[in-house]
Amino acid sequence: MQGIELIFSIAVLIFSVIVHELAHGYTADYLGDPTARLAGRLTWNPLSHLDAVGSLLVPLFSYTLGGFVFGWAKPVPYNPYNLRNQKWGTALVAVSGAAANLLIALFFSLVIRYKEALSISSPSFIEIAGVVIFLNILLAVFNLIPIPPLDGSKVLFSILPHRFGFIQEFLEKYSLVLIIFLIFFLWRFFIPLVYFLYSLFTGAWF
Repeated sequence: MQGIELIFSIAVLIFSVIVHELAHGYTADYLGDPTARLAGRLTWNPLSHLDAVGSLLVPLFSYTLGGFVFGWAKPVPYNPYNLRNQKWGTALVAVSGAAANLLIALFFSLVIRYKEALSISSPSFIEIAGVVIFLNILLAVFNLIPIPPLDGSKVLFSILPHRFGFIQEFLEKYSLVLIIFLIFFLWRFFIPLVYFLYSLFTGAWF
């Protein structure tokens, strides 16, 4: 049973991270950068997006240690210098991934909230929808943390005044150390936010 749960959770994760990366690519394309499209990355074919470490090994590792899956797909390439809006274009591309994940979470949350009206009575489906909601909120929250190369850093750098450029230099210089520190020491402070958003979306309070 746990094996089936793990396989399903990884499948949900893969779908969710692909949507996340496609949102980046389509937003960049809409804003004037065709890099992802020309590279053949605006496709639903999972083989074009899967990362051996982030899509398979890390989810297995996180499930073994923490009981939930987490990971990523290969980043969709884009060239920020091609974007028509040089001031906010990068931030819009960055935030689109998290926005896509939150929209998925919102959709399944509405299904759960209105399950009676939709004549949905299957406990298994409600459980599946809950996994989809949780994983997508988790991805959105994690990616919006302002540490490179996470999307939140691109949003931060877009709104950061030039006189605070030293902050960007510091974050970029020590990004690997900061990411490791985040995962092993700080992430537990963000998990309550994930649970809060899950409860807010679904109405199921912990």
